[in-house]
Amino acid sequence: MGSLSTYNAWSKARAQKSFNEGFRQVLPTMVATSLWGFVTGIAMVKAGMSEAMASLMTLLVYAGSAQLTALPLIVAGAPLWLIFAAACVVNIRFVIFGAAMQPFFARYRWPSRLGLGFWLSDMGFVLFMTRFADSKKRGTRYQFWYYLGLIIPGWISWQVASLAGIFMGGVVPTGWALEFAATLALLGITIPLVKNMPMAVSILVAGTIAWLGQPLPLRLGLAVAVVGGIVAGVLTEKHQASVKASHG
Repeated sequence: MGSLSTYNAWSKARAQKSFNEGFRQVLPTMVATSLWGFVTGIAMVKAGMSEAMASLMTLLVYAGSAQLTALPLIVAGAPLWLIFAAACVVNIRFVIFGAAMQPFFARYRWPSRLGLGFWLSDMGFVLFMTRFADSKKRGTRYQFWYYLGLIIPGWISWQVASLAGIFMGGVVPTGWALEFAATLALLGITIPLVKNMPMAVSILVAGTIAWLGQPLPLRLGLAVAVVGGIVAGVLTEKHQASVKASHG
């Protein structure tokens, strides 16, 4: 009985340590993502949504880019299927994210994986894969609790900031250019994460495609940019491996 109690205490301590490590990693990013959530909350109210509907949307959707894409369509009275289609196109990158993370959570039942996927964010994916992409062991308890340390604080900070934007949007001057400030903050977080050539090429290609694809309908340029960036990164990584092999 004593050994079981000791093991449970040790397991709980390891889980807490893993969670805390994930939280420490995501903490510096929460300033930028919270600012982005605040901007999204303001945008929903400015678009004419009631505070109750905007609050419900931010709690159920949890996707700033999809929310901002859907807003002008909602205001214009677009068909429901078109609103869903546009939001799905913008968020199609999460299909790729989910496929990349599947080996780490394959042992859990699908309802659990669905819940874990709902909380996934761009920054959570980047931080998790930066930490574990090259890990030989996948699906460990350490990785699970580390992931929770990334996504739960991120979700809470986003919701608090978004709800603050919803209920304070009417008093924020339009000349503050918060969208630009949020973009700069996100860039300040993302750029230090670029630590090798494949990542740099991915960002460069994705950014170029996204800029050139702005005229495309339903923000298809973003979806094409995600795919293009991933392909460019994979090809660069393979090229580096072949160069090393030829010199090895």
